[in-house]
Amino acid sequence: MLVAAAVCAAVALPAQATDLARMQALMEQLAARVEVLEKRNVELENALTTERLSEREPEVATRLKALEARTQAMDAPVKRMEALDGIKVEGSVTGVAQSTGAGATASGQRETRANYRGDIEVTLPAGEWGDTKGKAFAHVRFGQGSGVGLRPTYTSTPNSVGFEVGGVSNPDSSFAVLAQGWYQLDIPLPRSRNTQAANQHARITVGKIDMFGFFDGNAIADDETTRFQNNAFVHNPLLDSGGGIGADAYGFAPGAILQYIDERDKSAAWTYSLGLFGAGQGANFSGSLGKPLAIAQIETTRRIAFLPGTYRVYAWTNGQAAGYLGQAQRQHGVGLSIDQQVSDELTLFARWGRLTKGQPRFDTALTAGAELNGNVWGRGGDAIGVAWGRLRTAKAFGADSATVDADGDGHPDWGYRASGAETLAELYYRWNLGQKLQLTPSFQWIRRPGGDGTATAIRVLGVRAQWAF
Repeated sequence: MLVAAAVCAAVALPAQATDLARMQALMEQLAARVEVLEKRNVELENALTTERLSEREPEVATRLKALEARTQAMDAPVKRMEALDGIKVEGSVTGVAQSTGAGATASGQRETRANYRGDIEVTLPAGEWGDTKGKAFAHVRFGQGSGVGLRPTYTSTPNSVGFEVGGVSNPDSSFAVLAQGWYQLDIPLPRSRNTQAANQHARITVGKIDMFGFFDGNAIADDETTRFQNNAFVHNPLLDSGGGIGADAYGFAPGAILQYIDERDKSAAWTYSLGLFGAGQGANFSGSLGKPLAIAQIETTRRIAFLPGTYRVYAWTNGQAAGYLGQAQRQHGVGLSIDQQVSDELTLFARWGRLTKGQPRFDTALTAGAELNGNVWGRGGDAIGVAWGRLRTAKAFGADSATVDADGDGHPDWGYRASGAETLAELYYRWNLGQKLQLTPSFQWIRRPGGDGTATAIRVLGVRAQWAF
């Protein structure tokens, strides 16, 4: 028995030694594997802060970082475009040269004058409140030169482009003014409709405003930088040349406008507008805003044989309008402005105004004209414009014009008896040179200027150049 047990023990010892050796080998392999994994983990952590994963593997991190930088570079202009979305900038520089004879000028000498004017307009979005949107508008104007100085006429100027800051003693100086700066809210109606789908709107505009941007507009007779230059053809003469609006020296005034636009019928849209504007000293912020200019207008667009036209009728009252004696007075008036395209190339316009209360130099104005597109002779960018007007002398002014001495210098202010009507005409050819350049020679004629039947007719030759951007 002892011998048998000894033999068994001798046989088991080698087997146990073998198992221990195997376990030791496995432990060594496991330790080596853990060491490799730890080393690999350290390499991965280092790769997060470097441009490479390892010395041998591809530059994955470098490529990812380059792709990220490229994406950011592409996003930057997109974000800038989103920031600029809705911003609109327009501008123009217009120069005019005109010449007229000695018999037509206040100085009694032949005059040739040049002037220029620049306009920069910026429109940008200014807030959203649900479906109500706001926008802001700013208009800066600068220039030098006022043009030729005619003897007394009913039209205020044959060169409405002329602009020069008043009160500047040095004619070499050129200054800019904030011509307009207003804020507008657009409210879709009914309130359940959003701005894109709405076909009715209420609009509220408040700020320093050019009244003629909202009232008395006209498709071919409201922009002196591209079409007619005589002020009697740019706006209703009773409001502008006759001083009915009572605006500041440059034609602007603080005010507020309420509009209702109905576009449910696209072939016959309607706009109803009501405006209140500072007049007299209130127009240049130096006096009271009492007795303002109030004007109401109904405007509709129509199509005749598929050709568009716009018809406007309006009435106004102004407690600080300028009478011919220089005093502020209450004036009432009515007017209309029409433009109608009658063919693909020809558009007609007409304006009429009548003063029902006040003491103006002329109390009735009628102007009419046409513009013919250059497609007729193979130059679609060109156009010919012609206009005619008649400004009737007011009876009270006719009676006082020969004797009244409003300035108190001992001499009659006009020195003639006004009667009849001043008749005027203008002809231009607008030549498109390309690259938003235009050259426009023109001719103006004024008969019976200021209602003076003894005066010779006035003739003004001119040329206008414009670059728009």
